[in-house]
Amino acid sequence: MRQYPHLRCRTNVLSSILRVRSEATAAIHSFFKDSGFVHIHTPIITSNDCEGAGELFQVEPSSKIKLPEENFFNVPAFLTVSGQLHLEVMSGAFTQVFTFGPTFRAENSQTRRHLAEFYMVEAEISFVKSLQDLMQVMEELFKATTVTVLSNCPEDVELCHKFIAPGQKDRLEHMLKNNFLIISYTEAVEILKQASQNFTFTPEWGIDLQTEHEKYLLKHCGNIPVFIINYPLALKPFYMRDNEDGPQHTVAAVDLLVPGVGELFGGSLREERYHVLEQRLARLGLKEAYQWYLDLRQFGSVPHGGFGMGFERYLQCILGVENIKDVIPFPRFTHSCLL
Repeated sequence: MRQYPHLRCRTNVLSSILRVRSEATAAIHSFFKDSGFVHIHTPIITSNDCEGAGELFQVEPSSKIKLPEENFFNVPAFLTVSGQLHLEVMSGAFTQVFTFGPTFRAENSQTRRHLAEFYMVEAEISFVKSLQDLMQVMEELFKATTVTVLSNCPEDVELCHKFIAPGQKDRLEHMLKNNFLIISYTEAVEILKQASQNFTFTPEWGIDLQTEHEKYLLKHCGNIPVFIINYPLALKPFYMRDNEDGPQHTVAAVDLLVPGVGELFGGSLREERYHVLEQRLARLGLKEAYQWYLDLRQFGSVPHGGFGMGFERYLQCILGVENIKDVIPFPRFTHSCLL
């Protein structure tokens, strides 16, 4: 059916999923509005690489203007991978801000969890001093949005739970009625090391958690969503706050794992201390490129943090849809851009 994007929206299943998608969009906006957040339209075309992973789509005019080596914007421009850095700019003015829009990754991946174009819900909150404060907002967003969707789209949700993912209704109720769990990255690695099963990727402190690890941890935690906190500094981007915890050297980062999907949210406290951030950017050779980011700390800064949630993964989670390509009207992925 994915080969016929102009017709597949007429099927019962996709039309139900897209009605849920519409309702979930409205519910997310309502949650943030009721919580006092200001909605910011962050740019789709940007000159920065927020994640630092280099998986960017570069933007060029279809007919080269003047000389081929000249850039349309005078600098290399890319499709955004995240609105986070622009939200950080705005959080210095509005305290609580969010954005909800398309993001892009040029990642050569054919998994059931990845798209080249997908939607992200991102928030940035000033005067946040602990991961606990951030996690509270993340959990409330997930639960409030889900309760609204279940209330306003009962027939569409039931169709998915009945014909696509039997048992998902019970799993979802289990998630909603329990408090989400919290374990540290270090604890997660210890749990994996003591596991009876053999992993393709051997769990060790200092390596990223793989899909198989996430699945095991969720099963170990009784299929309740679990926050993993305090990751090794080397695994995370430059803007995350240093915990200054001696030889382990972790940052105040948090990922939320949910059953059936794995990582749904990612967030952190941001490094607000000028000298710490300056030293880290200098070590990475990024000080000149991110001088504006240092300016945010120099000209009046406060402790702050934020998070992002993959919207399509959220829909997969609540509906039990196996493949991320089936919760978006026109999926874009490697070797496929139909319509």
